[in-house]
Amino acid sequence: MALRQMLFNTRSMFSTPGLARFSTKSNPYLVKVGIPEFLNGVGNGVESHVTKLESEIGDFQKLLVIRTLRLKKLGVPCKHRKLILKHTHKYRLGLWRPRAQPVKP
Repeated sequence: MALRQMLFNTRSMFSTPGLARFSTKSNPYLVKVGIPEFLNGVGNGVESHVTKLESEIGDFQKLLVIRTLRLKKLGVPCKHRKLILKHTHKYRLGLWRPRAQPVKP
């Protein structure tokens, strides 16, 4: 019991109150993400399916919860389905965002 209290007190002694060790929240993102921006961010040839997915799905939120069977019915090849599903999962968790394209002069 005493050992547990000593360990607890040393942890609180070295931590700084009011400051988090790390933040799990992503930084504010200035560019609105839609289906074309998302697929261009994924890359590897997935951007060739932009028109097909926009016409069939229409909404970016629906793309985030789409299943592999639906993508297969739309004619998306296996490698592209895997990339889309992997990046949508990461996007939902906040671990990945498509890069903002720099403004060309």
